[in-house]
Amino acid sequence: MAVTANVASSARGESLLDFIPSDTLIAVRDAAYTLERVEAVSRENFSQSSLLADEGDADAMQKVVDPEAFAKAFGGFARMLFSAAPMPEGKELKASIDFGCTPQAVYHKNFDIISESLGRFLADGYTVCILSDSPKQIERLKAIFADRGDDIPFTPVGTAIHAGFVDHRLKMCVFTDHQIFDRFHKYSLKSDRARSGKLALSLKELSAIEPGDYIVHVDHGVGRFAGLLRTEVGGHVQEMIKLVYAGGDTIFVSIHSLHKLAKYRGKEGVEPKINKLGTGAWNRVKERTKEKLKDIARDLIRLYAARRQEKGFSFSPDSYLQRELEASFIYEDTPDQLTATQAVKADMESDRPMDRLICGDVGFGKTEVAMRAAFKAAGDSKQTAVLVPTTVLAYQHYNTFRQRLKDFPVRVEYLSRARSAKQVKEILADLAAGKIDILIGTHKIISKTVKFKDLGLLIVDEEQKFGVAVKEKLKQMKTNVDTLTMSATPIPRTLQFSLMGARDLSAITTPPPNRYPIVTSVSALTDDTLLEAVNFEMSRNGQVFIVNHRIEGLYDLERMIQRLVPDARTIVAHGQMPPEKLEQAIIDFGNHDYDVLLSTTIIESGVDMPNVNTIIINNAHCFGLSELHQLRGRVGRSSRKAFCYMMVPSSVPLSPTARRRLQAIESFSELGSGIHIAMQDLDIRGAGNLLGAEQSGFIADLGYETYQKILKEAVTELRTEEFADVMADTPDDQQDFVADCAIESDMELLLPASYVPQESERIALYQELDSIERESDLDAFEERLRDRFGEIPPVARELLRIPRLRRLARRLGVEKVVLKQGSMFIHFVDDTNKAYYESAAFGRILAWLQANVARCQIRDRQGKRSFVISRVPSVEAALSIFEAIMKLDPTPSA
Repeated sequence: MAVTANVASSARGESLLDFIPSDTLIAVRDAAYTLERVEAVSRENFSQSSLLADEGDADAMQKVVDPEAFAKAFGGFARMLFSAAPMPEGKELKASIDFGCTPQAVYHKNFDIISESLGRFLADGYTVCILSDSPKQIERLKAIFADRGDDIPFTPVGTAIHAGFVDHRLKMCVFTDHQIFDRFHKYSLKSDRARSGKLALSLKELSAIEPGDYIVHVDHGVGRFAGLLRTEVGGHVQEMIKLVYAGGDTIFVSIHSLHKLAKYRGKEGVEPKINKLGTGAWNRVKERTKEKLKDIARDLIRLYAARRQEKGFSFSPDSYLQRELEASFIYEDTPDQLTATQAVKADMESDRPMDRLICGDVGFGKTEVAMRAAFKAAGDSKQTAVLVPTTVLAYQHYNTFRQRLKDFPVRVEYLSRARSAKQVKEILADLAAGKIDILIGTHKIISKTVKFKDLGLLIVDEEQKFGVAVKEKLKQMKTNVDTLTMSATPIPRTLQFSLMGARDLSAITTPPPNRYPIVTSVSALTDDTLLEAVNFEMSRNGQVFIVNHRIEGLYDLERMIQRLVPDARTIVAHGQMPPEKLEQAIIDFGNHDYDVLLSTTIIESGVDMPNVNTIIINNAHCFGLSELHQLRGRVGRSSRKAFCYMMVPSSVPLSPTARRRLQAIESFSELGSGIHIAMQDLDIRGAGNLLGAEQSGFIADLGYETYQKILKEAVTELRTEEFADVMADTPDDQQDFVADCAIESDMELLLPASYVPQESERIALYQELDSIERESDLDAFEERLRDRFGEIPPVARELLRIPRLRRLARRLGVEKVVLKQGSMFIHFVDDTNKAYYESAAFGRILAWLQANVARCQIRDRQGKRSFVISRVPSVEAALSIFEAIMKLDPTPSA
């Protein structure tokens, strides 16, 4: 009843309780009271049994909870049965309440039936409410009805319940979008939110800063962390981080500048040199690094600029079929998936050739984004080529695309060495004639014999696995063709793309709903471990991957499985098998003809089999860290809990590197932990092989995070100074005129010790808050803070506004904001940055100043401009000024 009441309240502004007869409400209230009494009795019995059991009475449970006595006692209570079905025969009822409700019908995405059914309800005077957590789904539904020409007025409700219903008394249909589109529905539990908060904290604890740790300050260099201190600034208490440098020199860093600090991460075993303040040595290292990075970035920016000048095909806006495809996705889109999809479609609709990299962890839904892009291309009669590194992945993608697009007028084919000569000939002929919309294949599809009639989109999966020769051919193919690259490899390998040079980047970091972390363990290979792992998975009707680094060991493992688990059906697959036999093995295993697949790392890339939820990796110490991460990602792709067993020989001692690698993969088993694994990989291997040996020394001097910050600064300077003319047509919201914005204040902005007592906890929270970029993350942080520590005090609430203030100031090209003595000082970049002073961002600031002349003063010192704005007593007041500036139309700047 409660759920129904809430729904009606949202939909019509009145409660269903207003319409329900009072005797019905009394019956329901009495029933609820009866259920409470049953629960109370059960709890009392349970606590007594626990007490007796604790006292050592073995028969305690039997004595207290006697089945017959319990059944007899229970019979004295009134019982209620809630059911949509008729009452079973033989059951005697004293009274019945008919709510006059029926469940939502099953439509299976058939809009002919949906329109007819809803039309009939509307004609009979029913109100139709459609519930969805996603505003996007409501928009899609309206667009589908509009495109079909159906007049179906319905009331959208921005919440969801698990199952829809029709209330015939109130003449109201309460339908859910996930049932209309045959999608899974995720229950949103408070425990889920709490669990996600705990996971995030445990990851932070692993990288927590301890006193004595080496810390890199981007402006001052490497020092040692000496704790969190409280100090007085302008009559107000503030918390500061204390850093100690060579010679005992000390600096205090505001909690608003924690993003300038990073825990030192350099090459394994190399101690950093602690810098001395005031010598200029640190700035010289930074400048030297920045110049080298500019040399690398120049070529990439030229390439980016040249690509912006090219003209490509401009795809049409979304069609009715495109919207139906996206709405029929059986899972809920994650926020990152939605953002990536919108970015890809915007790129395709632009007249510039797309070159976008989608980077996301294994199993986070990159393929779905690619399928939507391919379907959009097919809608404009353009062909799509999907290039994959292995035969197994080609067949896997072929099945995935074909299954997903089976209800739409699109033809999908694949080419690999597993196809016969006759099949290849037919496919090539149809491709040249334009009869094939999407062709999936290995590097065979970029050979000279393959001719597309009208290629519009190239999708490259796992690009890093292709050799130089293939990449050269790709460059020739990519001229004026939209290109989408996908990579599940952990983040550091994409460092060169973050130069903002040759590629746009979309990151998918949120896991799909109902996913669990994979339980990961490292142990010796024994009969007992193998028997337990395989038997458990088979007992829940699941399947098992067993991976070995060498082909010859696979057959020994197969014999071992057959000896230990005789009823397990096993099959072996590896790259040296004839292609058709390998393909058949994968097909048979996918069809559950076998329980255990023993293979080499050919299953590493993209194999998606949700029924496989246990993977055993033999000789795990012989694999690289990202390989282990990819292999582990082959399981845990459904709502079942998955297990990854990493087996190492008990007789052979592990090298320190192998031990660290296995510790890292075991520690970081949370969803989306690819970035953390990448950081560990960087620690273990050293960072020198990221951008060539030349940069290795710089990363050792600076630490990895600081190196990235300087990289970003170098690119920002190039784009706004040397390449200002080239980047002039870049939309204002895509230009970064400053790499960072510093905030200084004499206000009391902190988490009081009475609110968050532990110092280490406060540091972790300050670090997290200072690194927040997105508004949604800030809202989540605030909710988590309130959930854990209670109502947020005013000084902490003001502190929470700082990331928002910094983000808006940076978008407006402000280098520094100082809030002191009731005024706000805004500092801009120097006069050499012509692009900024001619930009719309600066134009907005001038427009606000012209409208508020009485509050403003303009200063110009040594080529640097700043404005002083009076009557700004709080962060909230400063934020409101920046928000007002953002809303203004830019005026031509002086």
